[in-house]
Amino acid sequence: MKSNPKAEKVKYIFVTGGVLSSLGKGIAAASIGSLLESSGLKVTLLKLDPYINIDPGTMNPLQHGEVYVTDDGAETDLDLGHYERFTQARMRRANNVTAGRIYDNVIQKERHGEYLGSTVQVIPHITDEIKNYIRAVGKGGVDVVICEIGGTVGDIESLPFLEAIRQFRFDVKAKNVLYVHLTLVPYIKTSGELKTKPTQHSVQKLREIGIQPDILLCRTEQSLSKSLKEKIALFCNVAVDSVITAMDVKSIYEVPLSLEKEGLPRIIISKLGLSVGALNLEPWKKIIQILKKPRGGEVDIGVIGKYVDLKDSYKSLMEALIHGGIGNEMAVNIHWVDAETLENGADPSFLKSYNGILVPGGFGERGIEGKIRAVQYARENKVPFFGICLGMHCAVIEFARSVAHLKNANSSEFSSSSSDPIIDLLPDQDAAGNKGGTMRLGEYPCQLRKKSNAYEAYRTREIYERHRHRYEFNNRYRIQLEEAGLKFSGLSPSGNLVEIVELEDHPWFLAGQFHPEFKSSPMEPHPLFKAFIAHSYQYRDENHK
Repeated sequence: MKSNPKAEKVKYIFVTGGVLSSLGKGIAAASIGSLLESSGLKVTLLKLDPYINIDPGTMNPLQHGEVYVTDDGAETDLDLGHYERFTQARMRRANNVTAGRIYDNVIQKERHGEYLGSTVQVIPHITDEIKNYIRAVGKGGVDVVICEIGGTVGDIESLPFLEAIRQFRFDVKAKNVLYVHLTLVPYIKTSGELKTKPTQHSVQKLREIGIQPDILLCRTEQSLSKSLKEKIALFCNVAVDSVITAMDVKSIYEVPLSLEKEGLPRIIISKLGLSVGALNLEPWKKIIQILKKPRGGEVDIGVIGKYVDLKDSYKSLMEALIHGGIGNEMAVNIHWVDAETLENGADPSFLKSYNGILVPGGFGERGIEGKIRAVQYARENKVPFFGICLGMHCAVIEFARSVAHLKNANSSEFSSSSSDPIIDLLPDQDAAGNKGGTMRLGEYPCQLRKKSNAYEAYRTREIYERHRHRYEFNNRYRIQLEEAGLKFSGLSPSGNLVEIVELEDHPWFLAGQFHPEFKSSPMEPHPLFKAFIAHSYQYRDENHK
């Protein structure tokens, strides 16, 4: 295949992982992106996922973790959240591709006769389709594409992706491609030793496929000695200075600084022949300084969730709360509360130990009444409250029942027979239709009332936020609830959709239909999370907690 002269200007970094899953390839890829950006380069990132689902939109959060939503309405892997939090690159549908989408595209092309009667095979048709996606994200003036391969080397489902990136080095000039392999060097406490054998086997597996890693990121809880790096370099056929200690750190935001200390950006820049400016890591240093020594104190936030056994289900939410703390130079202590404990009759008075209460998004009836009880506690006891998506639904239902005396108020998601469906399906939603990719997804505008908590946080009349939902506030009840004291402070430009509700007689009570956590980063904390943390600290201070 002939190389494309324009594509040759773009550099490609492929990040693979071995030994076991959840080593942190997404954080590694995002950190590499942040380091290159700090050198003045423009980067973008791509996640190649080996599962057969078209996207993670219909997958159980307990299995897959959070579904991250982009501006253009794509339901994607949670690693895209890391990419946006660590870099200035904006992710879109093209930045997350699954095996399901690849195979679906190839099958559709075959049905349309685009292969001219050829036998369709994994090589070259599937691998060519994968490479098409890699090239596509490299368009638009970027200097470097960082491509993360999901799964672990040795998985059957990852093989087509690994074969595609093996071929890629021959499609563009070899000097424009770099392979970074993340592996594990475990510390065995009984012997007091770091063991390199898992890394050796992982690299051996990669080399069997035909990929020789250029750089090894060795995830470890102990620093690698010079002799250990030399041993790994010898057995893995990698230069000694390209064996990088990827040390465990307390905060993921320390990773770029940790990797820079090991010389990673210098090695990448040298191997790819990049022309860069001086590396500026001052913003990251400032963030770490705040996290380690917060001058503003600390707050305790209770998060009333239904997937609390697996925190990855709320990954962006957790990070956005930390960002809110960074914006106030405070530490945020997140306390997870299983909504079912409240639903099953637990006394909600234990919530008084928290300085703020947050009810996040989710789907399904389980734990809903527990979330509603938490909303009631926050409303009646004047505790700062933040509701997100489903959290807004719970807030409106609770207000309708307790204040507007609509005792049967509910959402048609949970009760199809409710006489007062305060929350109902969007007009264009069909509950019996396809589930994947059919919700109100992506970025939409919202107009704010000037005299509101929302406006005080954003300081602008029009905002743009990302959505992921099927159900909305039912406008039949708008006048009735407004007369009872509910404030509709954010509406769609047409005025037809309620986006934000607040309470007048409350220190800070705000719930939004959208997911603000998807637009927060440590460099730019989201205005609502920043305001929520500030008011939670004020509540703590006033109540001497």
